[in-house]
Amino acid sequence: MTRELPLSGIVVVELSDSASAPFAGKILAELGAEVWKVERPTGDSARGWGPSAWKGDGAAFHALNRGRRYLRVDIKDREQLATLHRLIAERADVFLHNLRPGSAAKYGLDAESLRVTKPELVHCEIGAFGKAGPLRELPGYDPLMQAFSGIMDITGEHDGGPVRAGVSIVDFGTGMWAVIGILAALNRRHVKHTGAAVDASLLETAIAWNSVGIAGYGADGYPGSRHGSGVAFIVPHRAFAASDGALIISCANDSLFARLSSALGHPEWAADPRFATNAARLENRADIDRLIGERIASGTRAQWQDRLQAAGIPCAPVQTTPELVSHEQTRELGIIGTADEGEIGVVGLPLSFDGRRPPPLPAVRPIGADNDLLGSVLPTRA
Repeated sequence: MTRELPLSGIVVVELSDSASAPFAGKILAELGAEVWKVERPTGDSARGWGPSAWKGDGAAFHALNRGRRYLRVDIKDREQLATLHRLIAERADVFLHNLRPGSAAKYGLDAESLRVTKPELVHCEIGAFGKAGPLRELPGYDPLMQAFSGIMDITGEHDGGPVRAGVSIVDFGTGMWAVIGILAALNRRHVKHTGAAVDASLLETAIAWNSVGIAGYGADGYPGSRHGSGVAFIVPHRAFAASDGALIISCANDSLFARLSSALGHPEWAADPRFATNAARLENRADIDRLIGERIASGTRAQWQDRLQAAGIPCAPVQTTPELVSHEQTRELGIIGTADEGEIGVVGLPLSFDGRRPPPLPAVRPIGADNDLLGSVLPTRA
């Protein structure tokens, strides 16, 4: 299927570390691109991340870096840097990196330098705080941006402290934005025969994820608040504790709330002026959440799922990772897999083309495993 994938024939050189750029490279590889991952001599930081490891490298590295050709390059070494420049000039359609802000220009790896001799190159830089502003030269990581953007301020329980999302939503989101920008630039190159300088940053991604909260603040000055598993603008839309775990129930309109009330054995709630509309339920959130919680606590997750789903009420159990991985729905989707026998399963591309998901990427290899291939892919110079 590789030849049928959308990016078959596209070559990407990825000078990356940690999460955001590797996640972008992973997506491009899954879409069919030939991706050359360039690591510093000591390797990508994620190779050493814990607590889980597989065959000497952190499980996170396996999740984010499969399906590449692996190069070890010390860009502080003039000859090795020159080889990297040649690889980009001779082979790359896309150069993707997340070097520390300001470092790319020092090594001639910025868009302005590279596109002088290769104007058709799509150059994508993933930064921290963005290209402008007083913080533009600072490094940054996912939790810093969740904090700076206000996401953490509205995440957590009402009476608790700020909480970071349990997954790296800013890193992965920035990788996705980078891919969107790269794909748009490749399309423009196809039409206008010119490349582009694509810039994405962790902070801009985090600000984008806070779009609804920022709009609310602009409308009425409401700064946002924490609602645990719920949200500020819909009630009920949160987790409730059943006898054997938690269940999310989501009623995004008054019709769904009326059906929920009936399914819970209290149709009178839908006619109660305190609860009849979403606006009223927002005002009386604590009361209706308490009433629903008391009913849900009387049964198991499965019992309530059966009853609520039969009534057309959106709901889902709060699952552990083992529960997710073993669930029939996850297995039927085939989104977790491996291309190599004896390897751990990792999550594949959450997209299908003509009814088929791109195949799992091959397993990761050691740092510099493909350095010897450079001689065969770069022209010999007289």
